Amino acid sequence: SRKLANHEAALGLYFATYNFVTRHSTIKTTPAVAGGVASEQWTIETLIERTAVYNPPTELEQFIESLPND
Repeated sequence: SRKLANHEAALGLYFATYNFVTRHSTIKTTPAVAGGVASEQWTIETLIERTAVYNPPTELEQFIESLPND
């Protein structure tokens, strides 16, 4: 990808699929279910539905949140 944001999005989808959708033969389930993060294995449709509403904070919001509360 030429843009960093697109690259980050592609990696995020890869890792989400790996952890929530792909059943691993060694643990017989997904890592998210094995770790107690999810109660059941997700489908691709579930992953798309849950990530479509995600709105990451902007750089300004991240900066404001990093400021001390004094």
